[in-house]
Amino acid sequence: MTGFMHQPLLEASRRAPHWLQSLQARGLSHWEGKALPTRRSEPWKYTSLQALRDDYSLVATGAVAPAALPEAVAAGFGGPRLVFIDGVYQASLSTTPDFEGLSICRFEDASSEQAARIGEHLNSSFDPEEHLFAALNTALLSDGVLVELADNAQLDEPLEILWLTQAAEAPTAMTQRLLVLAGQGSRGSVVEHFADLRGAQASFCSGVTELFLAANADLTYYRVHEEEGDAIHIGGVHARLERDARLNSFYLALGSVLKRLDLVVEHAGPGAHADLNGVYLPRGDEHTDFHTTIEHSVPHCTTDEVFRGIVADRATAVFNGRIHIHPDAQKTRAELSNRNLLTSAEAEVNTKPELEIYADDVQCAHGATVAQLDELALHYLRTRGVSRAEAEVMLSFGFVNELIDGIELESLRSYLRPLLAARFARDEKLARHLL
Repeated sequence: MTGFMHQPLLEASRRAPHWLQSLQARGLSHWEGKALPTRRSEPWKYTSLQALRDDYSLVATGAVAPAALPEAVAAGFGGPRLVFIDGVYQASLSTTPDFEGLSICRFEDASSEQAARIGEHLNSSFDPEEHLFAALNTALLSDGVLVELADNAQLDEPLEILWLTQAAEAPTAMTQRLLVLAGQGSRGSVVEHFADLRGAQASFCSGVTELFLAANADLTYYRVHEEEGDAIHIGGVHARLERDARLNSFYLALGSVLKRLDLVVEHAGPGAHADLNGVYLPRGDEHTDFHTTIEHSVPHCTTDEVFRGIVADRATAVFNGRIHIHPDAQKTRAELSNRNLLTSAEAEVNTKPELEIYADDVQCAHGATVAQLDELALHYLRTRGVSRAEAEVMLSFGFVNELIDGIELESLRSYLRPLLAARFARDEKLARHLL
């Protein structure tokens, strides 16, 4: 490997708890000696890593005053929250949850019993040889969050984990790691929120989330990416669903110089169901890349996957959605839809839906579209006194509004609507009909 992340790797090895160092070493063994992916590699064919730098460093404290948080971010989503600044936990900005059946601990504070559970599950949902940056995340790991829902626990309020990047004098590296263990018959929701404070400098976030759903567990998971400018995020979400488990997930990616997310769901028990809904909105010279893989390993499982993207200006986007039906996965139903809207002649999207089927009693469908704004719909709005600029904003918002309306968490919907309206309408007067 080149000198990329050499200094942060040295710093992380000194910070990690003793019990975590063996996991770090395994991650480092998968990372060392490997070359960064190039466009000659199929999974990175349309995504360049040239924006990565060689001079990232970890931040020692990352502290900010509560007043420095933007008002909308400071409000939260109505439940307990854990706040990290540049990867460093902020006790003064966090609220400790007090719900029966819910246990939360940072890796740094884990008891011997919790450390054993972390060691048992961490990295077991993916192959580090196939996910190189997940191996890097493990090698950098000095802290993370373990969330455990006991059997039959019912979490009525959302748990938010806020990962913030603040302004720094030098390029900053941070790691995000979340491990969720949802017990049998449990129910809850988790929001992971990534944002940067105004004026944040170049940053690199290596992020990995693992979700383990036991039999009959019901987990709703939201992942919101607001990082902008020179922020780079390369991460993934890996989920394993046991018998009759249900995962309802939503992903939002506003643009930055580079965002790459690998989403992998394994149906490991019959009757499991997964919903994956996502929206990506790059503009300017931004680049967004979603790679999703659904592994149907057992029979009688279902998947519904819908992603929509609006690509503006000179931005580029990538969507690669793969559904893999294994030979024993009879009676599977899986559907994948990816729709894209280009609002500029210079915008570009590369979409590739894939079905790989080795069973003969299944119902599967996939499709992808790339289009521009409907001139007939624009004409209709203009004949009713709506300016062309405002009509374009209304039609663009409508293109993703169905997925926003489908978010069950009302506080998150209320947070996203003005955020997206401002994104579509750079003049706030053009968004008067959206809120």
